Amino acid sequence: MAATPVSLLQVIGFLTAWAGCWLPIAIPLFVARGESKTLAAQKLPLLASLYLLAPIVLWKVSQITNRIFLDYGLVWNFAILRSLGVGLAIAILSLAILFAIQTILGWVNWQKISLQQIMSVVLPTFVLALWVSATEELIFRGFMLTQMQQDYPLWIAAVISSGIFAVLHLVWEQRETVPQLPGLWLMGMVLVLARVIDSGSLGLAWGLHSGWVWAIASIDTTQILTYTQKVPDWVTGKYAKPLAGILGILLLLATAGILLVMGNW
Repeated sequence: MAATPVSLLQVIGFLTAWAGCWLPIAIPLFVARGESKTLAAQKLPLLASLYLLAPIVLWKVSQITNRIFLDYGLVWNFAILRSLGVGLAIAILSLAILFAIQTILGWVNWQKISLQQIMSVVLPTFVLALWVSATEELIFRGFMLTQMQQDYPLWIAAVISSGIFAVLHLVWEQRETVPQLPGLWLMGMVLVLARVIDSGSLGLAWGLHSGWVWAIASIDTTQILTYTQKVPDWVTGKYAKPLAGILGILLLLATAGILLVMGNW
């Protein structure tokens, strides 16, 4: 029987340590809020505790594996900020085109809300999106992808890390997440491509990830957009989630095409 590759064991070890550190915090938080509270109300403190722990646990694991965060593509310089900006621009533009097409076709309606309401959501959501996306990129496109490339070709490492990235989203809303799993896996693959195009830096992937999370979360929170149900939800996205529909998949494929063009410049 073939032995499990060391890199996969390292990934499993990190996930186990991360969960082991988080559960003693998460369980009391969940219990303290009571059974009457929805997961949406609990999600922010649970997410905050989870993502605050991640870099600490990863730092300790990196000491064991003789790595530094620079090896994972996280380097604080002007280049990563420039790539972050490019990624944000591509993500926001791609979603703007997606919703513009749906608006023209009459598939969505826009609600009128005040500028104050928009700003009260958009600004904090932007900060949260940057933080969450930076943490996830460091873990999945940074640590996991880098470690697994010790034992696997890049494409296999990308497939596995993207699969883990997709499945772990089930920690939150399972019913809404299951239809998004193929889209989440493809998103992970596109973000791997972004890191490759960006010469190993996480900047471009971070920007894309942040832009998508920021825009979708802002739309969900403000409820500025509603679907007209003129087409099946497998087209626009089941449960109003773009990644659970064919249009979201096409958006990701178009983004991959843009990245490949950028890589040839």
